Amino acid sequence: MSKRTTGFRVLHDLGAGAWFGGSLMGAVGLNQASGIVSDPQDRAPVASAGWAAWSPVNAAAIGAHVIGGLGLLQANRGRVKHQSGTRANTVVKTALTGAALGATAYSGVLGARVASAGRVPTEAGTRPSEGTPTTVASAQQQLRVVQWAIPVLTGTLVALGAQQGEQQRAGQVARGFLARVGPTR
Repeated sequence: MSKRTTGFRVLHDLGAGAWFGGSLMGAVGLNQASGIVSDPQDRAPVASAGWAAWSPVNAAAIGAHVIGGLGLLQANRGRVKHQSGTRANTVVKTALTGAALGATAYSGVLGARVASAGRVPTEAGTRPSEGTPTTVASAQQQLRVVQWAIPVLTGTLVALGAQQGEQQRAGQVARGFLARVGPTR
């Protein structure tokens, strides 16, 4: 590969990093911290307001990751086609990106359900209380699971991106190509 892809790599990696970091901070920090708000009816709205403020940044991060990934895939298409191991990594990474996009979109739908309920009593952003309406409680319980799926999926994307970087080392490219074409007889 003779063409530099620094811009695409930056978009790809910073986008994945922000997507991962924001979702992890929200699950660990924001959703939990909303539980210390003194009025139980303000807990879900506080968490919802935090997520609403983050959403445009998250959308930009996801867009950057996807654009960067498509640019890298285009620039490395020959290597992906011919180097052993890169195709499998790319297929897995693409599937996980789709799963992370789906989980992120679904969490947005669930978050909108919680936000649209307004001031209802809750324990925290993703923890209903006995007084939480059933529809809100259901959305919160689902969010409790999805909030952890997103950083797991996006963290795996970061790891697979690192693996792809290692696959671009000259020795790895040569070994991957030779493994693909098989032994000569």
